[in-house]
Amino acid sequence: MAKVQVGLVQMSCTSNKQENLDKAIVKIREVAAQGAQVVCLQELFTSLYFCDEENYDNFQLAEAIPGPSTDALSVVAAELNVVIIASLFEKRAEGLYHNTTAVLDADGAYLGKYRKMHIPDDPGFYEKFYFTPGDLGYKVFKTKYAKIGVLICWDQWYPEAARLTALMGADFLFYPTAIGWATTQDEGTNTEQYNAWQTIQRSHAIANGVPVVSVNRVGEEAGVKFWGGSFVSNPFGSLLYKASHDEEELKVVELDLSRSDSYRTHWPFLRDRRIDSYSQITKRYIDDESI
Repeated sequence: MAKVQVGLVQMSCTSNKQENLDKAIVKIREVAAQGAQVVCLQELFTSLYFCDEENYDNFQLAEAIPGPSTDALSVVAAELNVVIIASLFEKRAEGLYHNTTAVLDADGAYLGKYRKMHIPDDPGFYEKFYFTPGDLGYKVFKTKYAKIGVLICWDQWYPEAARLTALMGADFLFYPTAIGWATTQDEGTNTEQYNAWQTIQRSHAIANGVPVVSVNRVGEEAGVKFWGGSFVSNPFGSLLYKASHDEEELKVVELDLSRSDSYRTHWPFLRDRRIDSYSQITKRYIDDESI
């Protein structure tokens, strides 16, 4: 389809997993009623952001994928004729867990999952304690309405991930996210961090000639104010929508996928890539071997 209506769900969460799932389903219904064809939920939307601490009890929040949450969302997807992109805490096996996004097509079919590749370990974001790095590679999902490239939060800082997903034929890139400010942080630093976060993702849109959709959570949890600010960028980095930093919001944004060809032909970055010169990109660092 040349034009796709993308629904963003920016919301706060509680410690009750079922309440969060039920709340998300209500919001999916609301945004579908506004015309959304593809609904994007934030990272780990069925719980509080539990990675603020290293606590073994939090592993009880994980579930199989497909599993209970995808089963419930599948029914909603089929009923509303919408694609649902759902970020969940996956229990793959005993002692093996991933930060994973499942994609459900508009007929309710489970299309597969993407496991987060880049796992952070920062104060208040102790994800390496919980998540094994993804091993499915980068993924594009062919849905009823579009070919959707899915990456997750910390992946958004890596141009290589966006490039590879775009090269697989993604019509647009989606980043479910959970990121925020320390509540003790000054306003100047807050602004600088948010701007960096938005800018890097808009640069992926420009470099790859595809729209980017990023959905973040809101609310204060354990000394972190999740900064919301969900947004949609066109293939030239222009903002089509930007959410507030502290309110729950629903928004439907039209993506005109037919415009990507125009952007890519007028600024032909893919044409001019020197793929013969990039072999060293797989090195951790290019050392001066003369030393």
